Amino acid sequence: MTQATIRPLSGRTRANWIRLRTMIVLRWVAIAGQLIAINVAQLIYGIQLELGLCYLAVGASVIANLVATFIFPENKRLSEFENLWMISFDLLQIAFLLFLTGGLNNPFALLLLGPVTISATALSLRSTLVLCSTAIVLVTLLSVFHLPLTTLDGDTLSIPRLFVFGQWTALVIAIVFTSAYSRRVTTEVHSMGDALAATQMALAREQKLTDLGGVVAAAAHELGTPLATIKLASTELLNDLSENPDLAEDAALIRDQADRCRDILRDMGRAGKDDLHMHNAPLEAVVLESAEPHMDRGKAVILTQTPEGGDRKTQPMIPRQPEIIHGLRNLIQNAVDFASSTVWVETSWSESSISIRIMDDGSGFPAHILGRIGDPFMRDRARARTTLSRPEYEGMGLGLFIAKTLLERSGATLHFANGRGQNHTAETRGAVVEVIWPRDNLQSRALNDSEGMGQNQQFDAHGG
Repeated sequence: MTQATIRPLSGRTRANWIRLRTMIVLRWVAIAGQLIAINVAQLIYGIQLELGLCYLAVGASVIANLVATFIFPENKRLSEFENLWMISFDLLQIAFLLFLTGGLNNPFALLLLGPVTISATALSLRSTLVLCSTAIVLVTLLSVFHLPLTTLDGDTLSIPRLFVFGQWTALVIAIVFTSAYSRRVTTEVHSMGDALAATQMALAREQKLTDLGGVVAAAAHELGTPLATIKLASTELLNDLSENPDLAEDAALIRDQADRCRDILRDMGRAGKDDLHMHNAPLEAVVLESAEPHMDRGKAVILTQTPEGGDRKTQPMIPRQPEIIHGLRNLIQNAVDFASSTVWVETSWSESSISIRIMDDGSGFPAHILGRIGDPFMRDRARARTTLSRPEYEGMGLGLFIAKTLLERSGATLHFANGRGQNHTAETRGAVVEVIWPRDNLQSRALNDSEGMGQNQQFDAHGG
């Protein structure tokens, strides 16, 4: 799976994650609370209510729950449409109970926020807007039309009209604010979860490729003896079949193909052994490996070293880890995508730090997203403004997030900026990304990896 195919899950997709059983349990809790409130108001406080209609409203919820429990399986997942109807039913049921019990004079009018909040966190934007609009209409109607609350003495319980207006205003603001706040936070959480999952996939892919090298080396070693036997047997057959041209030709073909397989396995084995044993490598070698896939894409990629003090012989050894290679590769790919003609990858080190600076001669990072680079799944509005001048900008969201996350996991700190001066070779006005590691931390990890390799294992003499 490529980075371009990974997208944050939509609200419609997430709505399918909600089990019907969860909604049924929540509704039973609401039914119990409603029955307790109705009976306490009637028996303890002596408030006269339309008990028949109140029990009818509660009974409708009970019947709906029983039907859902016995008809549908326990593991049923609700679709977007089914979720919308269930939450709408609960909203209308609460509104009807409030109509029977004083409207906005009832302090339980706050419960109208419950279905709206659930919609904002679980459903799509369209469904949330429908629920919010319905809730605002119901609040407006309840402020005008409702049955009064009366006591046994015939007194009417009501708050001043100014307070009713204040209650209406507060509920409308709460519906809008709570929905927007809940949806924003939920979207951020889900986007971060999607992006971290994509990061794990990218790291797992790099790790599998690294592990594959050891498997290839072992396979090349084990297959060497059978291929040598095949070649020996085919050569002897070729000598014995000199008087039979047809069979001799087949024997020669077997010998040639065995040679070809031997050459292929030798190359694969060499590459596999390189991957298996190079747990640590010089800084320059790791940077070269990261940049190599993008050096033949029509842009010049210039690798330079500028150690402090000018001593290049003290080049540090760093761990050759998948997260470091994949992270640097993503950053270099981004620079090559946006460069006009040249990308500079400048490595430097001192006694306290190791840094890699990646620069290009393109138009630089857009100013309006410079402070948000590295956030996953940037908003479409920001992307649309940039795509007009930089059509490749679509890859700057998730790709840079993956690179930033992987490199920070290795202990690095990343800085994003636009060039405003000259490097040692040319003037750069494009994007600049600087990756900095504490040298002691990175080299101690390299030392630990080296110690963890252990002694070389002896192959079985019968394996070839």
